[in-house]
Amino acid sequence: MNVTPVIPRSTQTLTRVGVIGGGQLAWMMGGAARDLGLSLIVQTPHGSDPAVPFAADTVLAAIEDAGATAELAKRCDVITFENEFIDLDALSVLAQSGVCFRPRLEALAPLLDKFDQLCQLRDLGIPVPRFEALTRVGGDGDPDIDHGLGYPVVLKARRHGYDGQGTFIIPDAETLARTWAKFGYPPMLLQEFVPFERELAAIAARSVAGDVAIFPIVETVQEDQVCHRVIAPANIAADAAASMDAIARTLLKGLDVVGVFGIEFFLTADGRILVNEIAPRTHNSGHFSLDACETSQFEQHLRAVCGLPLGNPSLKCGGAVMVNLLGFEFAKSDDLQKREQLAAIPRAKVHWYGKTESRPGRKLGHVTVLIDADNPDIRQAEAEAIARRVEAIWYEK
Repeated sequence: MNVTPVIPRSTQTLTRVGVIGGGQLAWMMGGAARDLGLSLIVQTPHGSDPAVPFAADTVLAAIEDAGATAELAKRCDVITFENEFIDLDALSVLAQSGVCFRPRLEALAPLLDKFDQLCQLRDLGIPVPRFEALTRVGGDGDPDIDHGLGYPVVLKARRHGYDGQGTFIIPDAETLARTWAKFGYPPMLLQEFVPFERELAAIAARSVAGDVAIFPIVETVQEDQVCHRVIAPANIAADAAASMDAIARTLLKGLDVVGVFGIEFFLTADGRILVNEIAPRTHNSGHFSLDACETSQFEQHLRAVCGLPLGNPSLKCGGAVMVNLLGFEFAKSDDLQKREQLAAIPRAKVHWYGKTESRPGRKLGHVTVLIDADNPDIRQAEAEAIARRVEAIWYEK
């Protein structure tokens, strides 16, 4: 692991960080920015968005508004991203005028479209599931949906899909045709269905100097393509963890990026490791690091984009389990009573994002519980038991 010691704040080169997006990821950067002596300026559409109360300054505008980003650039030294919902062409004009974006826009360009992303990963020699583009070619009749990936198959929106939105497990050709038609036959991605043994993830950071630091590999547990819990570290063989570490390094170096990336993997029953998707930003699978690691993913990202040395990503405890607090109904509530019950769990820390409305699947917060056990099997069992306890409180099971 290539990690450089912390340096005094006085030697920082960039201190004003612009963030496009003001949701919970930017909110969690707020505490790290304060501790590092940095100013966070966010571009976000609503004054009620989570990061606004914790930002030094705010540009209230849609995140795709490049004119607002030009104003943001006047108030900061470097601009980074909370999400991928950006107008890349418009931002490129700003970059040509000298605005500093990290990660650089040229590296983001092949990643925002999921088909292009898989092509880029394949070209870097990174193992990915088999995939094809689903594109309608002329005519008014029924489109040709023949493909070579078999069934079931995974259908994905190429842009703007997150938290399971825009991802469908398709059992047969009839369902594929019906689902594609429902969206009006836009270009989409078909990806082979991988009968994985586990879903895993890595948070990886690369500095301006080219140093790379990888957080512990974690196991993610998904339901309906939405992450419900994360167990750190993953209970996997050392060679599998080493392979994912190597893939992450290849990816960040190959793209020549600066900042934190979230990388999602499949581990198959026969030991193959495939990259499912990457996110060019801080990621839900790394939230455990706020409480369980020497350096959080949010501090690490700020260190990277500001030109500071990377911090130590190692665990400072035996392990941890993080459970997302997802909305399960349309309501307005701060769920204070449930949060107090969760906070009473030994070694638990509740992070509440301050959103005013709940809806099914919306991420309202998360809770992380630290675990002392060093034995991987005991730690795994304890993490699963804690997760069930958290979910029983939150969902009133």
